Amino acid sequence: MENTKIDVQHEKIAKKGARIMIAAPQSGSGKTLITCALLQALKEKNYHLESFKCGPDYIDPMFHKTVLGISSRNLDPFFTEDSITRMLLAKGQDSRDLAVIEGVMGLYDGLGGIREEASSYALAKATNTPILLTVNARGMGRSLLALLSGFLQYDTAHLIKGVILNQTPSSFASVLSKEIEETFHIPVVASFPVRDDVRIESRHLGLVMPYELEDIQSRLKIASQVLCENANIEQILEIAKSAPKLEYDVKSDIKQKFTEKTIRIGVARDEAFCFYYEDNLDLLKSLGAKLIFFSPLHDDTLPKDLDGILFGGGYPELYLKELEENESMRNSVKSAIENKMPSLAECGGFMYLHDTIFDSEKKTYKMAGVIHACCMKKERLVRFGYLTLNSKTDSFLKKGETIRGHEFHYYDSEDNGECAIAKKPVGTKSWECVHAGSDHWWGFAHLSYYSNPKFAEKFAEACRSYKTNKIAKKK
Repeated sequence: MENTKIDVQHEKIAKKGARIMIAAPQSGSGKTLITCALLQALKEKNYHLESFKCGPDYIDPMFHKTVLGISSRNLDPFFTEDSITRMLLAKGQDSRDLAVIEGVMGLYDGLGGIREEASSYALAKATNTPILLTVNARGMGRSLLALLSGFLQYDTAHLIKGVILNQTPSSFASVLSKEIEETFHIPVVASFPVRDDVRIESRHLGLVMPYELEDIQSRLKIASQVLCENANIEQILEIAKSAPKLEYDVKSDIKQKFTEKTIRIGVARDEAFCFYYEDNLDLLKSLGAKLIFFSPLHDDTLPKDLDGILFGGGYPELYLKELEENESMRNSVKSAIENKMPSLAECGGFMYLHDTIFDSEKKTYKMAGVIHACCMKKERLVRFGYLTLNSKTDSFLKKGETIRGHEFHYYDSEDNGECAIAKKPVGTKSWECVHAGSDHWWGFAHLSYYSNPKFAEKFAEACRSYKTNKIAKKK
């Protein structure tokens, strides 16, 4: 790159970090609630914590942030090779006492639902993280032993170090705990009774947003109190402290040195656009970007003196009226992009760049008018899961280069683009998608920049060129 130098070293770094994973046999077992309750309990004991979510999830980390007040991060063994995954964990946990990682789906459920790759277990193995298996034992008795027997048998790396009994009355939990500990010589570190007053509701894309629940803070505090009454917190801490050092190659950590001034990238962030990987944003910062957050809902125009724009995903379909009524922002975005300001748009951000969006009742709302097509709600999930994007043109990727991401959306576009080929990691399914050029990349896929850092580097380079040309025109 013309204006940057990447420092590459080849020795290994080893960092000690207490950490633990909250995993489960299946989705809906209560991982998020248990994770948040544990975070709240440890926070009240004055531990400095970092939280992580396994896999491509944006909403669960928001609940973590509600507790801790700092951004949660994602770790994903499909997106990044093991050394980079360990580096991201170590960096995210740096100077913190303890990291709590929330798993995804069932412990062993990975690619296609049938492979171990990209599963919670794959992440635990890659990072050598002890697992607390959270089991929804409601309606179960001794049959629970058979379930645990199978999960422990599959645990060839011997990472399951404790059990949490969710949805289990305290009186019966003590009976089950004795049976489990005598049979498997593994501790039951906590139980959690049936409590409808702390339940977190769901919608089609997952849990509702934390800010939609007026009493979320009190719910999580109650959950924490309930957990503490039924948990051996010291035992949990000892298990977390037993985690070995994290080793990774120094070259996994991308560091940049710049000879030019900082670039200013506007990042759409509000109720409608809120799906971002923190490590993506950090990578842009390491590439010399100052991130300027703005709201397409509430601000009149884009911030001044931007060199690039990033539109993440979210729920724009819930705010179509407000987005349409903010005509000055829509015009500001359209003008900036038409004047060749570099831009990235993913999923909800991609939808916002269209001429129009139809809501579920077929009512039309005007959007930014950059892509001359409309988006509309479909009867079922359009595309779901991991994918690899292979660029057909030179853009922020050279022709033939790839980047990994995922899709999860009920809306579709009349014009998804044709500048890349998306391919599922399991099976043969593929399709054309993405609008791309030397100054833009727009599509439904949420991207992991660390799966190909060249993508972020090229975007930053385009922003820097835009800035240079802008300054030259003023002279």
